[in-house]
Amino acid sequence: MPKHPQSLNPLVLLVAAAGVLSVAAPAVAQSADAAGLRADMIADISSLESKFVSLAEAMPASAYDWSPMEGVRSVGEVFCHMAAANFGIPRFFGVETPAEAAALEPKCESDNLESLKAGAVEVLARSFVFARAAIAAVPDANLDDATKLFGRDTTKRAAMLLYVTHMHEHLGQSVAYARSNGVVPPWSTGS
Repeated sequence: MPKHPQSLNPLVLLVAAAGVLSVAAPAVAQSADAAGLRADMIADISSLESKFVSLAEAMPASAYDWSPMEGVRSVGEVFCHMAAANFGIPRFFGVETPAEAAALEPKCESDNLESLKAGAVEVLARSFVFARAAIAAVPDANLDDATKLFGRDTTKRAAMLLYVTHMHEHLGQSVAYARSNGVVPPWSTGS
């Protein structure tokens, strides 16, 4: 699948994704300790995960190479970009991407659309497990710590907020892509 020039490095995606297995159990314990803003973000990420994964599953594999126009990410590229960002952005608030994620990279690179869909759904789901763990890993006492986000000064709290708003941005994009392909988002079917 062709790479979009603005996509995060697939190596970042894989390094982070594979590590999900190693952080999943601690994430549950850490999530229980999160309060306030972090608890709200973790709850929001859980909702986003449900929507993203159900939408990725609802999209037919034949649409995974669909793009609204030349030079714009395809359906599959958006889902894989989202997963890569879920693994990559936490480094800005001090949570490193797990080294084991490299094993997941090929799942977002298949030319076979059925394989690409299956891989994208799996990597996307794992990325949200990591996302919750990443938010939970930063104690409230460190939220105002200074950090750099894409070269500008900010706080870990602001980096986390960008993280979650980025997820919402691409959910909206994915809904538009789905509807353009005749797919109704599963959570809005009224069932």
